[in-house]
Amino acid sequence: MLEKAKQVLRIEAEAILALVDRVDARFEGAVAMILACQGRVVITGMGKSGLICQKIAATMASTGTPALFLHPAEGIHGDLGMLMKGDVVIAVSNSGETEEITRILPVIKRMGLPLIAMSGNPKSTLARAGDVFLDISIREEACPLGLAPTASTTATLAMGDALAVALLVERGFKEEDFALFHPGGALGKRLLLRVEDIMHTGKDIPMVPESTLLKEALFEITSKKLGITGVGTADGRLCGVFTDGDLRRALGEGIEILNRPIGDFSNRNPKRILRSNLAAKALQKMEEYSITSLFVFEGEADQVPVGIIHLHDLLKAGVV
Repeated sequence: MLEKAKQVLRIEAEAILALVDRVDARFEGAVAMILACQGRVVITGMGKSGLICQKIAATMASTGTPALFLHPAEGIHGDLGMLMKGDVVIAVSNSGETEEITRILPVIKRMGLPLIAMSGNPKSTLARAGDVFLDISIREEACPLGLAPTASTTATLAMGDALAVALLVERGFKEEDFALFHPGGALGKRLLLRVEDIMHTGKDIPMVPESTLLKEALFEITSKKLGITGVGTADGRLCGVFTDGDLRRALGEGIEILNRPIGDFSNRNPKRILRSNLAAKALQKMEEYSITSLFVFEGEADQVPVGIIHLHDLLKAGVV
């Protein structure tokens, strides 16, 4: 049983590797055709091929190529109305003779829509009808009966992924673009959420003048519940920070330090971040410096903070 399972994987891997040499001028033509498309990429296939088509359409749609799936059986009963001028059609059939596919080919041609044919039979009706033909033929199915689509659907999926990635590269599609289509996922939060979206502002910013006695500054640290306070000059510029960890270290000199100015104990090299930076960058800085808070500024040259962001804010927002 284990050896048979391994054989399935070998057959399917070989089916994919056989496609490498078929990424040629015809493949380039298919990519160019889709890039020139003014509408959507409509992908159609029946049965198991149809399931693969749905995945290809989903991958294209999430990587910058508007795409949708058209069920060919529903198409011949009215859903061909989904097609519109400017669309490109990708039709998939391993045999190239699937009845539901061949029946919609005349409509596609009559509408003047470019057709990319993906088939395992170069001499089939579908292959001959295509403006571009992509060969997805295989040597054998992994199914020992040669009946269930296995290696053929794997090869189709791989060719579809190759198209989607080639289009992604040609469009200059970036991580930020991908995140726009995935705002609900962790990736979207890391790539879309900015510091200004979750920072504490106004009266919630812990801040005391550098002349404040340490015992009085403790009220600012505890009331703002961030374990830190900024230390500022008379005109509000941030000149240092003081954390609850700094307090523990300072108390090693004796309790009398509570009556000294907080400026005597503050860290004069506070770490900062801009409000326009991604929240993920704030997390990166916190990890780099082993800290839990960053003061936020409007611009690089600004010295008066407009906010503060804490590690807990990143956790609540799902960035971590």
